[in-house]
Order: sequence, then C-alpha cells, then structure tokens
Amino acid sequence: MSNFKRSYKFALKTSLFITIFLTLLVSVFLFFSFEFKLIPVLVFGAACFLFSFFIIQYRVEHFIYKRVKKIYDNVTLLDSSTLQPSQITTDMATLTREVEKFAEDKKLEIETLKVRETYRKEFMGNVSHELKTPLFTVQGYILTLLDGAMKDKAVRKKYLQRAARGVERLIYIVKDLDMITKLEAGDLHLNRENFNIIEVVQNSFDLLEMKAAKKDITLTFDLEYPQPIWVYGDRERIQQVITNLVVNSIKYGKKGGTTEISIENLIKNKVIVRVTDNGEGIEKVNIPRLFERFYRVDKSGSRKEGGSGLGLSIVKHIIEAHSEKIYVESVYGVGSEFSFTLEKSKNTSKPPGKLKTA
Repeated sequence: MSNFKRSYKFALKTSLFITIFLTLLVSVFLFFSFEFKLIPVLVFGAACFLFSFFIIQYRVEHFIYKRVKKIYDNVTLLDSSTLQPSQITTDMATLTREVEKFAEDKKLEIETLKVRETYRKEFMGNVSHELKTPLFTVQGYILTLLDGAMKDKAVRKKYLQRAARGVERLIYIVKDLDMITKLEAGDLHLNRENFNIIEVVQNSFDLLEMKAAKKDITLTFDLEYPQPIWVYGDRERIQQVITNLVVNSIKYGKKGGTTEISIENLIKNKVIVRVTDNGEGIEKVNIPRLFERFYRVDKSGSRKEGGSGLGLSIVKHIIEAHSEKIYVESVYGVGSEFSFTLEKSKNTSKPPGKLKTA
C-alpha cells in the first residue's frame, strides 16, 4: 500500500465523497417521489463511483504532468525528455528532491566559481607584480644609458650588469611558470632511477653554503649517515625539491640559526625526508595556502626576500608527480618543518644505508 500512487488515493477519496453525496441525493429523491428500491440505488452508486474515479484520475494525471513538464521546460538544465507521465504522477516528492538537488548543485557551483575568481584575481595580481619589478628595473637602466650615461664606461658596465640580473630574474620566473604548467598538465616526464638521497642533500648544501653563510645559518644533517640511502625517483627533480626547501628555510631563518635535514624510515617501502629550521615560523592562517603559486606570507610591498614566489608550488607538484605526499608543520616564532615521502629503491647492487625509525 505504501507504493500505491498518491494520485490514486486522491481519486479514490474524491470519488467516494462524490458517490456518497449523489447516492444519498438520489435515495432521498426516490424515497419521496417513487418507490424506493435498494438494488438500483447500489448499482447507481457503483457506476457513479467508477465513473468519478476514472475521470478524476485521468484529469489529475494529465494536470500534474503538464504542470511538472512545464517546470522542467522552464528549468532547461533538467531533462524533460526523459520524463514519463507515470514517473511524475507516482510521487511528487521525487520532483521536489530533484529540484532541491539541482538548486544545491548550482549553489555549490556558484561558490566554487567565486573562489576560483578570487584566486584568479590574486594570481594575476601576483604575476603582474613579479614581472613588473624586474621589467621596470631593466627599463630604467636602459633608459638611463640611452639618456647619456652610456658615455661613462664605468656607469655603462654597472648598469648593464644590473639590467642583465633583471633579465635573469625574468627568465627564472618564466622557467618556473613553464615547469608548473607542464607539471599540472602532466607533460613533464620524470626520469626515474635509483639514487643516493644523502648525496643529493649534500649537493644542495654545497650549492647553498655561501647563501647560508651570509645569514650565519648552519646547514646540517641530524646525524651522520656513513652509508648511502637509496631511493627511487627523478634525481634532478628531487634535487630541485630539496634545494627549494633549503632556500626557503634560509630566507625565513634567523641569523645564527640552523637548517637540518633527516631521512627516516616511514613504512616498509618508504622513507620520509624532513627539512627543519628554527626560523620565523608560519602562522596557522597561512599554512593552507603555502603551496599556491606566488603566495607569500610576507604581504608587504617590498617583499624583503627575493625569489619567484613559485618555489613551494613547484615542490608540491614535483612530489605529487612522484605519487608521494608533502607535509608542513610550523609554530610561529619557533620554526618550521617541511617533509615529503619517497619510494625506497627495490633493486640496487649497493647496500642501503641504516636509517633510524620515524
């Protein structure tokens, strides 16, 4: 009975009321005008009930179907061509649920579009800021030379060198943008191989030793690793990940601070690489957006620390291209820790290094 059409229930009740009314009316008429007989009255009542039921049921179904189809036609995103009269008339709650779901989906879509629009505006603003600074710098030096400073050899050389640095910065930003685009599109091929992660970290330390020395920051391992630790991935890209993370820790590190890297066992076939510093730290409100392109914790116009603003975004995309995870933990005023997972080498002729357990 629970699956009985609601329109049938309506037709039955309405037909019953009409039949009772007409049958009583006819009975009273026969009682006062003619000889009252029960059988003709019952036959009349039955015929009246059946006739009323079918007429009411047909009209209700036809009326509801037309009204509901009009709703579907007005809301063009709902496909009225798939509707059948029986589907519409059995349960109006189905239409209510579908329209409510449609409204919720549209609301969610609008909210998503608003978020994307905000992100697009921020991204365009950041891109223009990052590009216009070196562009205006280069333009300023060149215009100064053209206005007469070119005649002075010392000034000419100095300004050309500064203009060259501005061009290098532009190239650096464009290359990083190109890499992120390829990573997001899946066009960047990873050359996976077995390599020693200790050697890669040491290469990054050697490369950034002078940069760290300017801020009196010590680059170090958490302990000595006498044996190689073999992992499987794109050596060049992982080198870039570690370099970017160390550069980031130096930028926001405290004078006389430390940047420490550790490699630990995570699970049977994974290691986790941790880059820890005792620098400025990051406020919680900024952590969810750290890996966005051009997003900076430093909102000042001067942006005291250089860089393209793409380093952490590149790190995230490279790690995800390896089907691995990257994590960040930070306490403002205490320091930060960025960590990522890597797959251990499956086959290598050299023994793996001994690792401490995470």
